[in-house]
Amino acid sequence: MPYEFRFPDVGEGITEGEIVKWRVKEGDTVKEHDVIAEIETDKAIVQIPSPKSGKIAKLHHREGDTIHVGETLATIAEENEQLISSTEKSIEMPKQQKGVAVVGQLEEAADIEPAVKQPTAKPAVNAAKQVTGKMAEVLPAVRRLARELNADISSVKGTGKDGRITEEDVRQSSQAAEKKSEEVQEQSLVRIERKYDMYGYVERVPLKGIRKATAKNMVKSMFTAPHVTHMDEADVTELSAIREKEKAKAEKSGIKLTFLPFVVKAAVAALKAHPYMNASMDDEHGEIILKSYYNIGIAIDTTDGLIVPVIKEASEKTILEIAKEIQKFSEAAKDRKIDLADMKGGTFTITNVGSVGGLHATPIINWPEAAIIATGRIYDKAVVAGKKIVARKMMPLSVSFDHRIVDGVEAARFTNTLKEHLEDPELLLIEGR
Repeated sequence: MPYEFRFPDVGEGITEGEIVKWRVKEGDTVKEHDVIAEIETDKAIVQIPSPKSGKIAKLHHREGDTIHVGETLATIAEENEQLISSTEKSIEMPKQQKGVAVVGQLEEAADIEPAVKQPTAKPAVNAAKQVTGKMAEVLPAVRRLARELNADISSVKGTGKDGRITEEDVRQSSQAAEKKSEEVQEQSLVRIERKYDMYGYVERVPLKGIRKATAKNMVKSMFTAPHVTHMDEADVTELSAIREKEKAKAEKSGIKLTFLPFVVKAAVAALKAHPYMNASMDDEHGEIILKSYYNIGIAIDTTDGLIVPVIKEASEKTILEIAKEIQKFSEAAKDRKIDLADMKGGTFTITNVGSVGGLHATPIINWPEAAIIATGRIYDKAVVAGKKIVARKMMPLSVSFDHRIVDGVEAARFTNTLKEHLEDPELLLIEGR
């Protein structure tokens, strides 16, 4: 019997993905665990293995389609089973026709027209339908509510005593039916739009994948945690000299040594001294959760948006080990081959705006974490040392924090501890080797 392989739950709350590439075609023979598709989620590109051996009878979606968890990806038949019959139609790529569309967006239109809604018939429902057995035991008040909500009481599943239908059952059934009706109506809309407005040509870019997930999380963070940003700068003149010296040694081992591993070690030291910066808020129970482990997220820029892999147990790793891990994550993130497990469990995040030339920023907290730090571009600054004016290398620091968890004075103390370790490399080298 043919097996319908459905898009599985790949974890991290992911509910949908975009089919980037099919690794097979209809009629191909596959073995169990062979990769049949690459699907882009809001975290990474996931390789989907076949759950069994057989022949690909049918691919139910095209490349570029969005598929939700639970929807059928492919039908897999036993090798001796007949493949898809000639009466069944395989998916064909639609031909591009200028000025014609069913669902989606037309390339160009002579005039801007309003969205046209295709009428959908709504069947009349007899809420007072007489049924036998338990359905006949529905209380009059419940039947009256069903009539008011235009709900088909015969299709409602009862959760009351002995399976009796309650008013809440009717309300939930009505809401579910209404939501489904809205989705069907939305899908039936035909959008006719120009590729230009009255000022010139425009381009529409779908919000999807990483950028969509980032936008959703950032909005949630801003509307959940009251953000405050504390700014300062650290004198990293001595640290810069030590990095230059160690950089050559690291290159011989194939490791690119930037300032970031030093910032990670300094952040861990500061988090140990100020545990409320390494915390999260449990809104449901009204509790602050203090973490006794230090998993540092590193924001990495990609063409699709920011990806934040996490350095696990950063307190137990050397500076060179952290540098090597950052390098590995950076390469994997840009190829979208990073493992989902590598983006779980963060307790604090570092983002480097200085890599593109910025000094200070107001970074948004990687919710539900309590804080995030943005490092700026290191620059030469004239400072007074004794009675002399000397040039020192300064690293701007911007620390955003959840004001429900951390007070401003504690954030300032955290930043002072961070500066202390960045300005005294001996502290980092003692703790970081």
